[in-house]
Amino acid sequence: MCGIAGLFDTRAKQSFPRELMQRMNDIQLHRGPDESGYHFEPGVALAHRRLSIIDISSGQQPLFNQDRSIGIVFNGEIYNFQQVRSELQGLGYAFQTHSDTEVIVHAWAAWGEDCVRRLRGMFAFAIWDARKETLFVARDRLGIKPLYFATLDDGQFLFGSELKVLAQHPALPRRLDPLAVEDYFAFGYIPEPRTIYRDVHKLLPGHTLVLKRGVAVPAPRQYWDISLRAATTQPADVEHELIARLKSAVGSHLMSEVPLGAFLSGGVDSSAVVAMMAGISDGPVNTCSIAFDDPAFNE
Repeated sequence: MCGIAGLFDTRAKQSFPRELMQRMNDIQLHRGPDESGYHFEPGVALAHRRLSIIDISSGQQPLFNQDRSIGIVFNGEIYNFQQVRSELQGLGYAFQTHSDTEVIVHAWAAWGEDCVRRLRGMFAFAIWDARKETLFVARDRLGIKPLYFATLDDGQFLFGSELKVLAQHPALPRRLDPLAVEDYFAFGYIPEPRTIYRDVHKLLPGHTLVLKRGVAVPAPRQYWDISLRAATTQPADVEHELIARLKSAVGSHLMSEVPLGAFLSGGVDSSAVVAMMAGISDGPVNTCSIAFDDPAFNE
């Protein structure tokens, strides 16, 4: 996993202190111990903590296109980035790296807000388009990667991978949300879009947010929802489709420049994943398990 953070002045072009962005980024060091990166310009500040998985040598962030008009901070992985890259190359886009991050940058240039519909993966990212003075924020379909945001009274928009990233800002209100407290005691966690703070929200899964300077912050826009309509109800067809989809999903996760493994808990789900990995991989699958003295928890 990686960590992202940023500030955007929706009203003017105030300069943000580097010390503030450093605090916001350093508080999520555990998310990306390999590298850190920053970008500053009037009215915009972006920060990134990197855990190197793909294109270790040249995938540093924030990452920009050739003329540096579009930049991104990105947490996650795009599993179909090679297919999307090929499509973008056919449209005339040139690539400087082999990373999935650069694919998102050019996808925004090519398709705008609809770029997320072409991405298969887990992601939370923010794209800054200097030409349009627009910040585009997006979260993956199932909300695997987190994204918190808040808008201050003076028009500052804050975002980050964790709540404590935003809490580093001295002007962030710390008013508790009583409904969130009630949710926590009812469910054991706080469902989206609430957080423990009334003024901080989680971007819902399958949603995007488009912010333009001089325009009031809009409500998030949904780009995807799960369909509960079955294509078939025949048991044999359902079994075939399940195996095919599981194999495809597992196979898409096996691209990496670092060693891969699987957490084998002994249940049906992890056993099925490891079985698919074994069928796809050329060599043995590295697995690990956790043992406890208590038989009730031992795996």
